[in-house]
Amino acid sequence: MDMCTSSMQNSGPTEDLKTTVLQLRETVIQQKETIMNQKDTIRDLTGKLARCEGQTILEIPPSEPKGGAPGSRKKETGTTKNTMGDLSRTPTAETLTQLGQTLQSLKTRLENLEVRQYSRGNASAQATSLKDLLQTKIDDLEKQVLSRVNNLEEGKVNLKNETELRGKIESALTSLQQRITDLEKGQKESRPADKFQLTFPLRTNYMYAKVKKSLPEMYAFTVCMWLKSNASPGVGTPFSYAVPGQANELVLIEWGNNPMEILINDKVAKLPFVINDGKWHHICIAWTTRDGVWEAYQDGVLRGNGENLAPYHPIKHQGVLVIGQEQDTLGGGFDATQAFVGELAHFNMWDRKLTVGEVYNLATCSNKALTGNVISWAETNVEIFGGATKWTFDACRQIN
Repeated sequence: MDMCTSSMQNSGPTEDLKTTVLQLRETVIQQKETIMNQKDTIRDLTGKLARCEGQTILEIPPSEPKGGAPGSRKKETGTTKNTMGDLSRTPTAETLTQLGQTLQSLKTRLENLEVRQYSRGNASAQATSLKDLLQTKIDDLEKQVLSRVNNLEEGKVNLKNETELRGKIESALTSLQQRITDLEKGQKESRPADKFQLTFPLRTNYMYAKVKKSLPEMYAFTVCMWLKSNASPGVGTPFSYAVPGQANELVLIEWGNNPMEILINDKVAKLPFVINDGKWHHICIAWTTRDGVWEAYQDGVLRGNGENLAPYHPIKHQGVLVIGQEQDTLGGGFDATQAFVGELAHFNMWDRKLTVGEVYNLATCSNKALTGNVISWAETNVEIFGGATKWTFDACRQIN
């Protein structure tokens, strides 16, 4: 305006010059508004570029395998996880297109300004100056766009390198896991087959183990095992043996507030065991069909005996022996309230009554201790189901 005023003083006031001054003043005001608008546009474009860059980092590089890394979830085509709250989800390509359209719009507006100012005579110098200013701003903006695009491309390369590194790390972890598995397998093969325990951590109707071998017809038996439990009320069912037509052919159970019981053909004898103190205990039950005589041993000591327990009823063959659950049907019909909770090991069975000395040898880990001639405790003889687990266990370490 000072330039215009100076020019007007030198040339003398005229009506046309006054009109030109007013037009120039209006033009300057418009150009100021235009510059402010362009500043807002530049800030908006800068924000879009930042969002574009943030979204592109989350994209999978085109060279990444479709399946992704082992164990990773496949990304759905055309979707990108937005971890930045309410940022725009516009894809990078679309954002760059919008930037190009905005630049083209700015250039068109400049051309229109140039045409308008060309007809205004003395205002052409100011219009040219304004055009140069805006052109400089646009050139700077174009440089920023190109710089951001280059950075995004470099980011994709870096992301590809990170993906390859992640693949190498996962491969190394897989190899290490395989080596650990091989070592564990070697330890398992090197230890005695009977040095393990079964663990039932929860009272469920699906955790159990099944003995692969069925029982023969027996007129006498002795069954022994190590037990550890602090479940209350009742430790549940350490084992059950069912045959066609009789689910309670042979069952050991402590249910609710009742004492532990042995069932033979649905006949019941109460046993004087107290084992739910969270410590390991060795128990044995011996029985003979003649007069139904039975004996109960805890930790190698005779705790109780009786008779008339299913006398003259032989234990039937071709049944299913389950550890940890009570069977209501052959091999099933489990009730969670009757499930065993705790740890069990060294389940052995004989087809005769063991002597007091033989039971004591078992409970004290004597080198004279016998293994069951009907059922012997070995990992190959037991299948586990429903989350029950096997752990290394040595009974002799528990008492020495």
